This record gives sequence, C-alpha cells and structure tokens, in this order.
Amino acid sequence: MSVPLYPAKAAFFRMLGHPVRMRVLKLLQDGPMPVRDLLAAIEVEPSGLSQQLAVLRCSGIVTSTREGSTVVYEPASGDVADLMRAARRILTEMLAGRNELLAELREADVAAR
Repeated sequence: MSVPLYPAKAAFFRMLGHPVRMRVLKLLQDGPMPVRDLLAAIEVEPSGLSQQLAVLRCSGIVTSTREGSTVVYEPASGDVADLMRAARRILTEMLAGRNELLAELREADVAAR
C-alpha cells in the first residue's frame, strides 16, 4: 500500500506558512534577486532571512547561485509564480466575502436602531 499524498501536501503548505517565506516568493516573482536586495525589501534580520531562505532552498521551491560574493535566489520553476497568483486570487475572494458580510451586519445594526 502506498503512502497517502495528503501528508506530503500538508508538509508543502506548512513550508509556505511563514510571512518571510511568502514575502520572498512574492519578491522573486519579478525575477532573481540577490540576498542584499531581499534584505532591504523585507526588513528582517540577516540571520532570520538566511534561515527562511534555507527552508525554501531545502524544499526545492527556490534555487540559489553564487555570483562572486553575492548569492542570488530565484524560483525553481514558473509554477511558483502561478501558485502565488492563485493564492492571491483565493485570498481576495475570501476577504471580499467578509467585507460583504460586514456591510450586511452594519446595515442590520443601523436598521435595528
């Protein structure tokens, strides 16, 4: 019997579940970036960024190359950008639904007065 795919999928989404990692992936959608530019854009301690980049690199979702003394990161495939766009669309739909509910609640509150 084979191992279910669900644990692997859950581990994948847990790997994505950190704000710094999500920000790195968003920034890398525009193309490869050196660590110094990631640091400037994210405003996190170098050790913290290094730790999160290691998680992304070990998972295989990003790759790194050394150009002299500079390390440059980029998504391992174009699918990463597709995933980030899909996540944004889903989140936008979820939040839009909440705004509609909030508006309904406010209207009901005004009507009750």
